[in-house]
Amino acid sequence: MSDSHDYLPAIRQAVNLFNRVGCSLVIHAGDVVAPFAALELKNLRCPVKAVFGNCDGEKDGLLRAFQDFGQITPAPLLFSHENLRFLISHYPPETQPAGDIDIVVFGHTHRAQVNRDGNLVVINPGETCGWVKGVSTVALLDPATLVVDIVPL
Repeated sequence: MSDSHDYLPAIRQAVNLFNRVGCSLVIHAGDVVAPFAALELKNLRCPVKAVFGNCDGEKDGLLRAFQDFGQITPAPLLFSHENLRFLISHYPPETQPAGDIDIVVFGHTHRAQVNRDGNLVVINPGETCGWVKGVSTVALLDPATLVVDIVPL
């Protein structure tokens, strides 16, 4: 998910979806915006990894909000999960990532997209808030098959 911009109804819908399908990890690619919105992610049944976006002004409050259920950090965030190597950023990648990266997740453009370049999968889940493009979306990745679904909320 990305660009939730404090819109609690859509964040709650995303949390319900992620819990219903049994996600093992939720990634937020920036622009949660305020700590009160981040606290909605406590209702997830899995951890969260997130990066700061350009609208995340209250960074200390977001760090405190995330400490009980996940991680938020400046981008880029590199980590491994389910035998896949992830790179998370708020901004679209300007170049092909170096190294053994399998999945890139970014936001900022508010436009959902999935691109493949060889073995690299690049995902923008779109905007969770639905304010710019008019539709709230998230992405679901199956780590076994690398199939990505963009899901309207």
